[in-house]
Amino acid sequence: MRFESFIASRIIRSKPYKNTISAPIIKISILSITMGLVMMIVSISSGVGLQKTIQNKISSFFGHITISNFQNNLSQSSLKPISINQEFYNDNKNEEILHIQTVAYKSAVITTESTFEGVVFKGINIDFNSLEFANYLIDGELPSFEDKVNNEVIISEYLSKRLSIKIGERFRTSFFKAGSSIPNERNFKVVGIFKSGLIEFDQIYFLGDIRHIQLMNNWKLNQIGSFEIFIKNFDEVSNVSDNLYKNTPSDLDVISVKDKFTDIFNWIALFDMNILVIIIIMILVGGINMITALLVTVLEKTQLIGILKVLGSSQNSIRYIFLSNGFYLISLGLFFGNLIGLGLILFQKLTGFIKLNPETYYVSEVPLDLNLITIILLNIGVMFFCLLMLIVPSYIIGRISPTESLKIN
Repeated sequence: MRFESFIASRIIRSKPYKNTISAPIIKISILSITMGLVMMIVSISSGVGLQKTIQNKISSFFGHITISNFQNNLSQSSLKPISINQEFYNDNKNEEILHIQTVAYKSAVITTESTFEGVVFKGINIDFNSLEFANYLIDGELPSFEDKVNNEVIISEYLSKRLSIKIGERFRTSFFKAGSSIPNERNFKVVGIFKSGLIEFDQIYFLGDIRHIQLMNNWKLNQIGSFEIFIKNFDEVSNVSDNLYKNTPSDLDVISVKDKFTDIFNWIALFDMNILVIIIIMILVGGINMITALLVTVLEKTQLIGILKVLGSSQNSIRYIFLSNGFYLISLGLFFGNLIGLGLILFQKLTGFIKLNPETYYVSEVPLDLNLITIILLNIGVMFFCLLMLIVPSYIIGRISPTESLKIN
């Protein structure tokens, strides 16, 4: 064991050290590191968890990338058909693409005996990504795709309650018919109810057989409204989108889910800044408290410093002793911080005791994302910056005179 490490361990283990005036200050310093790390772990986990949950929900409903005809209006209906015979659909060579589904949209009005509601009918095909969407199906099943057009649909829990429509019941839907004052009408049967948690979407969309839209729009069976593409890694959505844009016909528009729902993704991008601010503040608070603890410890151990200097210890050697002491105190704070922080994350995952307003945050409880690599890097970062902040105050040791500290005349 090095001489400096031996002296530092003796200071740490000494009982008088634990009962001195500096003891409360040191405990507060350890507590500040602990609480700071807890806040950082929880803020990172909740921020990233909320981002990923919202990303996954939107992507499950609309895919990561949409390919459709250019439209010069804000209509949510598919106005121009696309041929299903596209190279990227029939012969996909992009390894990042996980799944491609064909869909079409058409605005409508659902009418019941007591009320009506403006909606958008999403026509889905046999290639619908049912595994991705199944997470949000709370009752019933998805429509079947037989040889004939079927009237089975799934509606959101919101529309089910608002229109008083249950599984097995039928309702009438009126679709706008171009060039005619008489709308197209369909009677649909509810076979499933979903809840995405995205209230803006649950209020509007219901899903059924795409062939209804093809018939109403006089499209051929090989014509659809748009392609919705699912990819393996969300972080690659921009790159895959750009690549598809370069390799698709010029009359097709390729838009990523980030660009399609700019407001939502700009909002969740702000979480990164909030997390960064919290980390900076917590490191500063913890570092300042550790500086205070170091200075108090140095002033309390002036006689020891004087003795070490008389015995020939260098300034760097004595500084190393007190920095080792600081390292120990920071380590204690990090240990308890990790214990409490990870415990809170596990408790939230098991119980979901912290609730959120789904109309604002799109989720009913705080989602947490636990990444061990992030936690390890966070601990290393806190240790590094706190020790860095202790280096400058440690130079006060050089100003302590052995004569004055030992009270020799």
